[in-house]
Amino acid sequence: MTAEIDPVQTDRAAAFELWMRAPMPMVTLFQTLDVTRAVKMSHRQGIKFNMLMCWCIGRAASQTEQFYLLPVDRKLMRYDSLAVSTVVDLGDGEINTCDVPFSEDLQNFQRDYLELTRRVRSSREAYDLSGSHMVIGTSALVPYHIDGVVNIYAGIYNNPFVIWGGYRKKLLKTILPVSFQFHHTQMDGLHAARFLERLQQEIKNLDIK
Repeated sequence: MTAEIDPVQTDRAAAFELWMRAPMPMVTLFQTLDVTRAVKMSHRQGIKFNMLMCWCIGRAASQTEQFYLLPVDRKLMRYDSLAVSTVVDLGDGEINTCDVPFSEDLQNFQRDYLELTRRVRSSREAYDLSGSHMVIGTSALVPYHIDGVVNIYAGIYNNPFVIWGGYRKKLLKTILPVSFQFHHTQMDGLHAARFLERLQQEIKNLDIK
């Protein structure tokens, strides 16, 4: 369910006034995550690393109240569901996006992730949940070791966005630099930094068996 709310009735009232009409309201934070457990789980259980990252992002976001609010068309909308978007390689140099509804249950999320990305690859059409879910965008530039990305802002897509490249193996752990972009109306830097801390904790809590 999605509903427009009065910003004055939220703790984002001042931010709405300050940033809703700003020419560049996006903020980007950079952090290097320890993804050792995610890599081990991926290898041992035959699970896609990208899917694990998306699920951990959804888990961390679901514990962050500000993710359920989003500025849309100069209105503040409240959502009661989250989705994590992933970029699907269509196999011929073209791509499209797939929004996967977040589930607390990893097996359910994995099932939806695999089924929906196959559907996008087959139909070559995006799977879009933005009308019913607050969608967290992601993009994985896996073949490349990047330190971070500052994304474009077109004034249309205000959703939070997480970007990463290939992970890097160190002596005792595996690390992954990520970029997290968000609209300042939706949250402040403190909320974003806490989200990244939660994301790190979710990765460390993965059951690698």
